Amino acid sequence: MEKRAEKRRMVLVPVPAQGHITPMMQLGQALYSKGFSITVALGESNLVSPSQHFPDFQFVIIPESLPVSQFEKLGSLDFFLNLNKANEANFKECIAQLVLQQGNDIACIIYDEYMYFCEAVATEFNLPSVRSTANSATSHVGGCILNKVNAEKFLIDMKDQEFRDKVVENLHPLRYKHLENLGFGPLESFLEIFKEIFSKRTSSALIINTASCLESVSLSWLQQELGIPVYPLGPLHITASAPSSLLEEDRSCMEWLNKQKPRSVIYISIGSIAHMETKEVLEMAWGLYDSNQAFLWVIRPGSIPGSESLLEDVSKIVSEKGYIVKWAPQVEVLAHPSVGGFWSHCGWNSTLESVAEGVPMICRPFTGEQKLNTLYIENVWSVGIQLEGEVQRGDVERAVKRLLVDDEGACMRERALVLKEKVIASVGSGGSSYNALDELVKSLETCVKICDS
Repeated sequence: MEKRAEKRRMVLVPVPAQGHITPMMQLGQALYSKGFSITVALGESNLVSPSQHFPDFQFVIIPESLPVSQFEKLGSLDFFLNLNKANEANFKECIAQLVLQQGNDIACIIYDEYMYFCEAVATEFNLPSVRSTANSATSHVGGCILNKVNAEKFLIDMKDQEFRDKVVENLHPLRYKHLENLGFGPLESFLEIFKEIFSKRTSSALIINTASCLESVSLSWLQQELGIPVYPLGPLHITASAPSSLLEEDRSCMEWLNKQKPRSVIYISIGSIAHMETKEVLEMAWGLYDSNQAFLWVIRPGSIPGSESLLEDVSKIVSEKGYIVKWAPQVEVLAHPSVGGFWSHCGWNSTLESVAEGVPMICRPFTGEQKLNTLYIENVWSVGIQLEGEVQRGDVERAVKRLLVDDEGACMRERALVLKEKVIASVGSGGSSYNALDELVKSLETCVKICDS
């Protein structure tokens, strides 16, 4: 009798964007450490080259009928709806080729929640599927709630301030007004995609890059609401050997940081996607200059549309106290003893990385769930302050001094360090995230046996 192939291969399908690929690769590292083989399915137009960072992973290409470059042209709603329609057949062919070339050794397909076309393919091949989110548990809660609302009535209700200020289903401090921040664009446009993403699916579990000590209420709500196991495994970057960034890093900033005093530097980064207007950048530069505090500023190429010459002007303003790079090794920067604060767009990856190093934040969210993360940073964990409204140099100066100089910042730093200890304990032996990973592995192995029987 022919020996049946041992099913120890995980097929991971991330959204082809830095903020989604990074946690998926870290998840892959965690599963690889448990003895699984890892195959990652990426689109042709993916802008990063993770294969050079992950020699132990196999990478396969999903032929794209809809390249990522169409995201801005179509908008998030039409892009993701069309992406899922277009990619199902192509992904099916990818899985068929893997089975043909390697035998049916696939244990499970783990997909980003926005790539829900994977479910139909998994069902057709009689494979278990697990969905994963690159966002917070609270963001996922918000999506689940928006999936259940009557869109027409909800849009009318959201015009009423009393309704907007109402706490959502005992999920303090989450209020209905915060739900409109979960998508990219007007509320009407993303209610439809949320119906697709958060409707009852056939996946057997949900993986979230978070920790129980950060979002216990939201995690409990999801566990009860979804009716499937919810595995909070984070922060994944603490235990994963995977790099935190897939973009080229300028490591010269580490030498500069070595010359600075302890907790004297504000680190500034708005992530891999966001853009800033010329006026805002100049106001930031002058505010940083007036604060008389040292700072490390990441200004990504293309992040200031149509103003490439602006970088020279900014460099002149900040040359005495500042250091500018195109991209930085963020986890190492945040762990450096000279860094006393983080000016962040509050994407979930950056939020976790800052929390895990005990670094308080100046929050300047742009869109999506970043505003919801800011709510937790400022009002739940009390480890940051939000800079709201139009950026003015005086506000920038005051915010930096509040964080680095004033007693308020010192108190935030103490709370941040306490939170850091809790988060690190969660991924250590016997911690909640550590145990959740073990439970996930056992569940995956059980699913394989059931599908084979």
